[in-house]
Amino acid sequence: MISSLRGQVQHVGLDHAVVEVGGVGFAVQMTPSTLATLRRGEEASLATTLIVREDSLTLFGFADAEARELFGLLQTVSGIGPRIALATLAVLEPDKLRHALAEGNITVLTQVPGIGKKGAERLIIELRDKVGTLPTPTTPAHSQTRDHVVEALLGLGFPAKAAEATVDNVLADNPDQSTSAVLRRALATLGRK
Repeated sequence: MISSLRGQVQHVGLDHAVVEVGGVGFAVQMTPSTLATLRRGEEASLATTLIVREDSLTLFGFADAEARELFGLLQTVSGIGPRIALATLAVLEPDKLRHALAEGNITVLTQVPGIGKKGAERLIIELRDKVGTLPTPTTPAHSQTRDHVVEALLGLGFPAKAAEATVDNVLADNPDQSTSAVLRRALATLGRK
C-alpha cells in the first residue's frame, strides 16, 4: 500500500494532480481544497490511500493523516465508496464532518452529492461513536508543543487526563506560545486545582 508521497508536482488538474517520485509520475485524486495548496514545480507531501479494484488502481491524496483516516472510515459504511467519501471530504472539512456525525445532523450530511437522507442516517448510525476515536486535529508545531508539555506534566506526577485537558485549554487561548510558556501556564492552572 502507498501511504504517503513526497515529490515534485508535475500537473494540477480539476480533480487530480500528478506528483513525480523517483522518476515516476503518480496521478493522485484529491479534494479541491487539497489541490489548491499545490503549485506546479514545487514539492508536495501527501498522505495517500491506494484503492485496488479488479480493473483499476486509484491513488487518493490528502493534506494530512486525519483526512485520510476519515476517508477510510467513511468507506466502512455500506453504499459509500471512494468517490462519495472523497466528495464528502470536499464538501465538509474534517471538523465539520465530525460534528455533523456526532450531533446527528442530517441536513449537513445531505449537502454532499450522492448522500440522501437514508445515506446520512446510515452514516450517523455507523460512525457516530467511531469519529471520537480519531486523533483531534492540531497543527504540527502546536502538536509538538502539546506533546512535550503533556509529557513533562506526566513526569511531574499529574494525571494524564488532567494534563491533556489543561494543556489543550492553555493552547486554545494562544496557540503560538513557546513550550516553556505553555508549561508555566499549565502548572499554574493545575496548581490552583
